Amino acid sequence: MASLSPKHTGPRHLQRIWRGEPLAGKHVLVRCYHGLGDTIQFLRFMRPLRDVACSVTLWCQSELLSLAERAAGVDRSLALHDGTPDVEFEVDIEIMEVPHALKVGREQIEMRAPYLTLPPRRVPFSVDREGLAVGLVWEVGQWDKRRAVPPELLRHFAVRGVALHSLQRDATRESLLGIGARDINTPDVATLGHLLRELDLVICVDTMVAHLAGALGCEAWVLLHADCDWRWPSTGGRSFWYPSVRLFRQTTAGDWSVVIAEVSEALQQRVKSGQTVA
Repeated sequence: MASLSPKHTGPRHLQRIWRGEPLAGKHVLVRCYHGLGDTIQFLRFMRPLRDVACSVTLWCQSELLSLAERAAGVDRSLALHDGTPDVEFEVDIEIMEVPHALKVGREQIEMRAPYLTLPPRRVPFSVDREGLAVGLVWEVGQWDKRRAVPPELLRHFAVRGVALHSLQRDATRESLLGIGARDINTPDVATLGHLLRELDLVICVDTMVAHLAGALGCEAWVLLHADCDWRWPSTGGRSFWYPSVRLFRQTTAGDWSVVIAEVSEALQQRVKSGQTVA
């Protein structure tokens, strides 16, 4: 058997940290080396990990500390940095390796209730209540630009009875005017969580906001490209990862027209139904 490479070399998102060491009864360090959405999605496994471990320390992105420290199963959370964690541990594991290490099945993966809680709201804000309050996110990071939707297409969501709000970071004035959306974006993830709870619905591409909304139990409609990421089912409009999320997917790679038309029709039906957060 070929020897394994050292654990902590190479790009973090490619590192395989866990080498089969026992987790039961150990002080475990969980490293969060992928994206914010990945960390949010896999925080659900900290409770079952803590059920077998002596303690769980989460070394996570600083943006998520206020959520991570409140997550069930987490004894301590530290801000991720380029050095080494200032904490003693007996075994370490990357957060996306945890379900494999615990050999979880669908019953442990399936979300039956929100698993994230928010700290008290620190920043005052308000959303428009002239109609159905809808948040929008259309751009993604540099990882996979196929997920992004041209902002000009979102003007089709400006139907009667809908108040559009932009949650998009760094949205241009031209984009906001073209869509007809009020800018309420924030860099603070906890504040963003409170905004999602105030809105009636968020329509977003496959990015961190989709996972935050799902983990909080907020309603979200997620727009997926034809060859979507592994975490979403290849067919159907629902995912057992997040029961409050509805999926709309491309039928032809690169063509968002069908998706936009389906979402516009569903949005009009939602307005007619009169459902709001209240």
